[in-house]
Amino acid sequence: MAHSANTNANDRQQQGRFLHRGLRRASFISPLTGERSKRVFTLREASHRLNGDVDHERTPLLGQDGVDGASVSDAGHSRWTVLKEAVLHRSYSAYDFATSKTGLGILKCSLAYLLGSLATFVPAISGMIGHRQDSKHMVATVTVWFHPARSIGSMHEATVLAVIALCYSGLVSFTSMGISMFFGQRDLLVVGHVIVLIVFIGGGLGFVAWTKQYFGHPLVNVACSLASLGCITILIKEGAVQAGAFSDDRVVQVLLMVVMGVIATTAVNVLVLPTTARESLIKDLEQNTDLLGEMLISITRAFLSGREVDLTDAYYKKLTNDHQSSLASMCKDLGEAKREHLFLGNERLYAAEEKLVECLTGLSQDLGGLRSAAFGQFAFMNEDVTGASSDATSPIGSQGKPLTKTLGVITEAREESGEAVEDELTNGAPHTPTPERRQSRETPTAQDTADMFLAFLAQLGPPTKSLVYTMKQILDELPFEQRPTPRQDWIPWAGLKVKVAVNETFHSSLQSAIDLYRQSRKEALHSLHVNRASNAAAAFHHGGKATAFSGQRPSINGDYSSGPRSPATRTASMTEQPQSEEVIADIEEVSACCGHFSFSLLDFAEDLLTYLKVLDELKDAIEHRKRTWTWMLPWHRKRGGDDIAHSAIRRSGTFQENDEAHDAARDIRSHIQRADAFADVAKSLQRRPWSYKVYRFFRVFRRDDVRFAIKVGIGAMLYALPAFLASSRPFFVLWRGEWGLVSYMAVCSMTVGASNTTSINRFIGTFIGAFLAIIAWIIASDHGDANPWLLGFFGWLVSLGCFYLIIAKNNGPMGRFILLTFNLGALYSYSLSVRDDDNDDDEGGIDPAIWDIVMHRLVAVVVGCLWAIVVTRFIWPISARRKLKDGLCILWLRMSLVWKRDPLAMFLLGEPRSSYMDIREESGLQSFLSNLEGLRKAAISEFELRGPFPDEIIGRILERTGRMLDAFHAMNVVISKNLQYTPGEAAVLRYTRPERFELSARISHLFSVLASSVKLEYPLNDVLPSIDHTRDRLLGKISEFRRSGEGREGTSEQDYELLYAYVLVTGQLSQDIQVVSAEIQTLFGVLDEEKLKLQ
Repeated sequence: MAHSANTNANDRQQQGRFLHRGLRRASFISPLTGERSKRVFTLREASHRLNGDVDHERTPLLGQDGVDGASVSDAGHSRWTVLKEAVLHRSYSAYDFATSKTGLGILKCSLAYLLGSLATFVPAISGMIGHRQDSKHMVATVTVWFHPARSIGSMHEATVLAVIALCYSGLVSFTSMGISMFFGQRDLLVVGHVIVLIVFIGGGLGFVAWTKQYFGHPLVNVACSLASLGCITILIKEGAVQAGAFSDDRVVQVLLMVVMGVIATTAVNVLVLPTTARESLIKDLEQNTDLLGEMLISITRAFLSGREVDLTDAYYKKLTNDHQSSLASMCKDLGEAKREHLFLGNERLYAAEEKLVECLTGLSQDLGGLRSAAFGQFAFMNEDVTGASSDATSPIGSQGKPLTKTLGVITEAREESGEAVEDELTNGAPHTPTPERRQSRETPTAQDTADMFLAFLAQLGPPTKSLVYTMKQILDELPFEQRPTPRQDWIPWAGLKVKVAVNETFHSSLQSAIDLYRQSRKEALHSLHVNRASNAAAAFHHGGKATAFSGQRPSINGDYSSGPRSPATRTASMTEQPQSEEVIADIEEVSACCGHFSFSLLDFAEDLLTYLKVLDELKDAIEHRKRTWTWMLPWHRKRGGDDIAHSAIRRSGTFQENDEAHDAARDIRSHIQRADAFADVAKSLQRRPWSYKVYRFFRVFRRDDVRFAIKVGIGAMLYALPAFLASSRPFFVLWRGEWGLVSYMAVCSMTVGASNTTSINRFIGTFIGAFLAIIAWIIASDHGDANPWLLGFFGWLVSLGCFYLIIAKNNGPMGRFILLTFNLGALYSYSLSVRDDDNDDDEGGIDPAIWDIVMHRLVAVVVGCLWAIVVTRFIWPISARRKLKDGLCILWLRMSLVWKRDPLAMFLLGEPRSSYMDIREESGLQSFLSNLEGLRKAAISEFELRGPFPDEIIGRILERTGRMLDAFHAMNVVISKNLQYTPGEAAVLRYTRPERFELSARISHLFSVLASSVKLEYPLNDVLPSIDHTRDRLLGKISEFRRSGEGREGTSEQDYELLYAYVLVTGQLSQDIQVVSAEIQTLFGVLDEEKLKLQ
């Protein structure tokens, strides 16, 4: 019996709770014509992806008729047929990859490398560099770091950064030679060497390391590598600094080789299959718009049909992942497209595209509110077992009706079985409801909280479906369409190949659909208010018997478990407070879910209307293009700081009648006052001694990035010291120590784990590159007479594989070091063989000793990598494990500070005195969490005797922390959409202020407890303060305000939107904090005696 009940429950979850309900006709407005139609339609048919999946699923797995015969026939065929099919399949896959963006990027990179290697093979080009220079392979090495597999806009930025790197290298080189020559002429050459070592090698390379770490941008990393390469080659290898001479020839040769590599890469990027960020941005906008429509369909279908599986299956997870990737790519391409637009003078175009990206980001935020409300519904509806047991004793549900009572609500379940509904309409026999049935649809009533959900869906379901259907049709048409005849197609910098697909009727159609939905929403919320009042009165009249909704809390992000309001918790709470409070809390929570969904859907529709207006601006900018370059004029640049300062929100005193300054000391909880005093940094500094100011002055040297730069500089100075000593310099030059220093700069990373990871890849890449260099030289050389064509072709093949690792597999360290070692072996050997005279007889001269050459370079690179590991491990070691633990504690403390002062308090009490307590700073917390994810990856490579890194547990903790920050973001979005509070909002916020302050204080306390436990590596207490009881009191206070609160007459349902979001966010935080607490208990559940010794 129990198994049968569970099976039926699972079937209902998979098929939807309204599986057997008939479809109602609904009116919708066609965006193409603006006409209002009334027919049976489904949201599934509006989704192209879902329809494609249906067709695919209907295809028989083993094909059509004659499958058995085909199998027998295939069995009789020879194996050559199977082999031929496999080869064809692999060939098609290879062709698709070769013609993809990644494949073409690899081809362009290999062509740039081939051009760079011509500086070694072609006498005319190598002669431009000079005959007394055997490092012409540096041109090819530059093309490895500075590759062309990027858009033209990204190449602009990369070229500018490369120029800055060249200027920095030239400045360091000329200045160091000048100082060395200055002291050399006064017989103080040793003093000059000391200054060069400390200032230009230690300080100069340390500054490069700090720049690389501070910006953390891939293109900045490339520029830093070029700057290191130029500085090291001139300061260490060329010998002018050591001799105290000023040799501009050597500096010019090195800088010329770097310039030639940059020019080769830029030429390939612009001339060979150029890709523009503007075209990529257009594709991103199209993809993001399409994904928004598909996610809107999935969320709405799940909310209306009660199918939780629609938001948890693989299809929706793929939609979510694709959408997140599309958002990241869109923001990246927007930054690159900015440079292209500004270079071409398309400032208006860029401004419009920037607004488009902002609009799509806002629409994505609106979807978060819809999704949280949908999961809130699932949390209640999934309590079938609890509801069945409580209905027997609850006067509210005493009639014994099933949870899914008969409703004329729309449903998507029957779409699974073909076009039965459409056939029904075609045959002229649509379902005609009885007068009683029609009346129940128009004025639904509810006798318990379950019925409140169903009644709300019955009344607002069809209008919701109609609005979503209209918006999905609009999103399918937006934002662009192909031009019939693309103009100037042969110029990559020409105008767009698409045009804005905005129909003149889109605005009016969407506005009409919004007006229809707004009216229906008003009626549905009114009915919900009536049902809520009747249920609340019944709860008080009958002593507050428990209803069906005594289980899970709604989630802002959609992850549910038994939750903080499990039956056991409920039983315990009954001894502390009347059951009526729980019933009232459940009723108000239903209102929060339903109201939040309707508000979020209306916000989405209004933001879509804004999206259409921005598309009109873009269309006008394209059709009336006027090229301007005002960005080059400093006096025309906008001052963003002033705009931000003027747009700061001032909550207090917006309405004089709601100014609460007069009763602040009497009504405001003491912890809010303490929070404001705690954040008053100016007063705290006045009470500090003078030594604290000195301490703060030197705080820059306590930063990890500064300490990292200092230790990298110290390591570089110690490594380069033998190059300045007369006794050790010959040995240093023989074993090519300069390339070890280049490897050292490339391997050094902030944390020990990151250095370990990169060094392993570089070790492997070095050995592979050395082996390939020997093979290439043996094949192409005949007693020192090498064939440049064969050697160049072999190098091109090697570059294809290396750039595949760099671009397709994202393994840059291994791919770069393979080519670096190959260049140091094969290309350098060819330079010796053609009599590039640079005193290299120690390695064979015109008949290069390839084994010695490769051995010298291999040892230099390996020693450089090992030295980097030693420096990062023993000089101010920065452990990724420690930084991850400290960073997680800091993040939770920052989240605690946000709730130390109630986030909604700013509406009546003004902004917090510190940005640390402002929920609008959550974007910075999100960025910091992404840094913690990087530290987690680095911590895996750190080896400690006490045990391996608990990657899985830390991963789950970070994932839950990310969901908490998503809840913060949802709260921030609602606050940002209500910049000016209304008198109704002020009244309800003032009435619920004590309960909100208590709830926020409890959440803040729990966050600080989590941080303390991780910092001390000590398990949490067995009994922690519960958020649920305080949250129930807040919900009860909202219900009390509706009945008898002061100012309730002037309050509309819209004024509760802030509290609805607040309720859902606190429910999510309660659940996630419990999950994180359990993970911490798993981590530190065993007592560690070493940490408790009294010593």
